[in-house]
Amino acid sequence: MKFANCRRAGQMVALLTAVLIFLPALAAEQKPADKKIASVNGVAITQAELNREMDMQVDRLARQGRQLTDQQKTQLEKDMLESIIEREVLYQQSLKSGIQIKDQTVDDQLATIKKRFPSEQEFSNALKRMNLTEKEVKSQIKRGLAIRRLIDEQVTRKIVISDADTRAYYDAHPQMFKQPEQVKASHILIKVTPDADDAQKATARKKIEEIQHKLKNGGDFAALAKEYSEGPSGARGGDLGFFRHGQMVKPFENAAFGLEPGQVSDVVTTRFGYHLIKVTEKKPAKTLAYSEVKDKIGERLKQQKIEKQAGAYIDGLKKDAKIEKTP
Repeated sequence: MKFANCRRAGQMVALLTAVLIFLPALAAEQKPADKKIASVNGVAITQAELNREMDMQVDRLARQGRQLTDQQKTQLEKDMLESIIEREVLYQQSLKSGIQIKDQTVDDQLATIKKRFPSEQEFSNALKRMNLTEKEVKSQIKRGLAIRRLIDEQVTRKIVISDADTRAYYDAHPQMFKQPEQVKASHILIKVTPDADDAQKATARKKIEEIQHKLKNGGDFAALAKEYSEGPSGARGGDLGFFRHGQMVKPFENAAFGLEPGQVSDVVTTRFGYHLIKVTEKKPAKTLAYSEVKDKIGERLKQQKIEKQAGAYIDGLKKDAKIEKTP
């Protein structure tokens, strides 16, 4: 597992160009007793600041089911320190460039963040867990917006992707634009486990056959799915949306791709139980036309250039800054 990319330009730009998240408190707001571990042009970065960022990252990874080894934590700590340094360099440059963020803009952004929480109290509880005050969050929003504007002015606005660029990418990557055959289907499921006894299987089979009888007598598939289906799609009338080969268990897939739109299958047995499947639409395999993907290609190429050029821009600023790290 590598963490070096946590601090690089692409990750930073992605963060700053999205809605801002909570960042560690400002160096200027740290308590005097905090141990200084680095500085950027005389502005201190403290151990408390790094610890807070580490806690947030480790918690985020843990929620994704990723537990770090001691070696990985050591590498992550180095990456997080470098990330803090880079943000400080960028913020100082934003000040030199005369970038100003209005208080109302900060308040609006804070209001957007608060809306992500069920209540004001939940927001306050989240701040307490992260040992942050609302004032610190507003300071970080202001810094983040200033950095984002700096990157936008110095990098993003200067990047132009031409039609020739997007066309060349399309022609060079034909496999990326092949769309496999897809089918849109709904199903009604009566559950029965593979280890069910004969009586249980017979009961489930009788139930699905009764539903099948209702369909043959003019019953509405979606209505019957809502009433009888024991799968999670039942609430949607059995709708599974579009899927490709390989996304469903084999017996289900074979039946679905063998039907024409409007047709309903006979009873299909899978490890989940008994199904009735109705196909509503089919899309044959095709290669997406250039006109269909041109804009997305342009966005992809622009993001790649932003990451590359922002990285070079940040490295240049760091080269000119006085950066010190405490051994």
